[in-house]
Amino acid sequence: MQHATTSGKILYLREGEEIGRENFTITKHGDGARTFRALCEMDDHELLRDVTYSVDADWKPLDCFVRLTLHDKFVGSSWFNFDATGAECEGFTVKEGRFRQRLDIGERPRSFGAHPIICDIWHLAQFNKAGPKQQEWTALMSSPEPDGGTGPMLSKTSLTVEHYGEKELTVPAGTYKADHWAFLLRRPHTGNEELWTLGDDLIPLKIAYPIYNSTYELAELEIG
Repeated sequence: MQHATTSGKILYLREGEEIGRENFTITKHGDGARTFRALCEMDDHELLRDVTYSVDADWKPLDCFVRLTLHDKFVGSSWFNFDATGAECEGFTVKEGRFRQRLDIGERPRSFGAHPIICDIWHLAQFNKAGPKQQEWTALMSSPEPDGGTGPMLSKTSLTVEHYGEKELTVPAGTYKADHWAFLLRRPHTGNEELWTLGDDLIPLKIAYPIYNSTYELAELEIG
């Protein structure tokens, strides 16, 4: 087999204190397609999220599975599939019961947010560095909430991304030459979500998220 595996750990921090963590594994296949598996533990929200998400060689969504547990109780689990005009979702939640969704947007979705830090970072693969400094596109989501704690069900949002360039960045895992980005948030009085990534494989280094006054920093990295 020709796949390569990268794994790591991201710390969720508020004022330097650990409030959660994300352990992830990324598999890159010989044809360029990728799959990540992430376990997200949000201690402050008592939220546990399991996600398996795959994209093609152009980083466009293929399929995803999301399972949520809140206060040690099952919330819901759903499977998402993406095609040329939108996406479908098959799921079961405590609130809605068994359900099926279809969301058409008139084109293949460019990116999908299932709320792991990895997912936030993978949106950036759709940014064309040869194009304008700010770029916008429609993305699909598993939950419209900032912590992703509802559903999981299909929703859509509009992303506006700005690329600031490169800078040196130190995180617990080491010092790297990073790409610096921002999601331009539409919520008032919050500021923008800033992101730092490593290389063309978009390894997550750091996110500064003003809505929760939190940072998310890479603590461990093993590149296969």
